[in-house]
Amino acid sequence: MRVYLIRHGKARPKENDDERHLSDAGREEVRKVVAMLKPLKIHVGAIWHSHKTRAIETAHEISVAIESDDGLIERDDLAPNDEVVPVAKEIVRQGADVAIVGHLPFLSRLASRLLVGSESADVVAMTTGSAVCLEHDPQCGWGVVWMIAPEML
Repeated sequence: MRVYLIRHGKARPKENDDERHLSDAGREEVRKVVAMLKPLKIHVGAIWHSHKTRAIETAHEISVAIESDDGLIERDDLAPNDEVVPVAKEIVRQGADVAIVGHLPFLSRLASRLLVGSESADVVAMTTGSAVCLEHDPQCGWGVVWMIAPEML
């Protein structure tokens, strides 16, 4: 089972945009990552995203590169400061590949929870627009398979 954690692209400042749409630079970050993901032919059960505009816009961009059975699913439990334990349990329970488009610190805490069992470990540093692939092996547990950051491209 694989989980793809994707941080939204850079958003416009709140002073200029209450809804915090992706900035031009943020769209470009995400498009660079999409270009890297597309040849991988990733297929997931669903692409989950938070209700925040920047995550919705990023999820739409990502859906060009990641094919999903159930499409885009907006969830109320993926906001920056939401609890990660219920989401981690649901990932394991469903046992299917999933992509999650969200925010820090949530994504960092979720990765840490899955990888080392502690959400405060901060084991994955995600810049805006970055993606990390985690894989679960029943014998070894969770591990990092790869990570892509826009500044690498």
